[in-house]
Amino acid sequence: MYGRLARRFGPLEPPPKREPVEELVLTVLSQNTSDVNRDRAFAAMRERWPTWEALAAASEVDLAAAIKPGGLSNIKAPRILAILAEVHRREGGSFDLAWMARATDDEVRSYLMSLPGVGPKTAACVLAVSLGRPALPVDTHVFRVARRLGFYGERTDAAAAHRVMEDLVPSRLRVRMHVGLIRLGRELCRPGRPRCETCPLRDLCPTAPLFLEDGTQEPRRPPARRPP
Repeated sequence: MYGRLARRFGPLEPPPKREPVEELVLTVLSQNTSDVNRDRAFAAMRERWPTWEALAAASEVDLAAAIKPGGLSNIKAPRILAILAEVHRREGGSFDLAWMARATDDEVRSYLMSLPGVGPKTAACVLAVSLGRPALPVDTHVFRVARRLGFYGERTDAAAAHRVMEDLVPSRLRVRMHVGLIRLGRELCRPGRPRCETCPLRDLCPTAPLFLEDGTQEPRRPPARRPP
């Protein structure tokens, strides 16, 4: 799968490395929006509040107005401020999470997922992008694509999906598989009717034949299988 995705989409390089707090905030902004709108919201936020200390002191109303281009700003603004407040409290008045570079994956994940509104995807993004660890964030695209490919079934939730993907995907490929599955989900394996006809994984996908038979809607899927 990885080889085919790389041949189709080119080098599957990970996103630029960012410090953990920056990646935390950026991941919150990325929820339910495009990269373009996320980046616009992040740039507007940083222009107005160039330091984490200044941002942490912002009001929810002002922050929501600044990040409005990213969508769901009334939900994201209080979440960002709550995360910053909790990090500031735990780190004794600092936003420096450099200690994470020396911590184990489990220690980092446990800390992050105990922050307000932080789930397994955000924790995996920090591990993969900020720390260069072999994590595989399961966002909306990866969750849909991996389910269709048969990695897990309909009843698998996001937390279980992360465990399954990290169990099945070799550690050296996890970050790049994350990038490749996102590309596949955005360009071909879209919600509703995917473009199975041009998918490089078509013959490996248990749901492709169901879409190709006819269907314009999500078909009923066969039981999940674990890839060999």
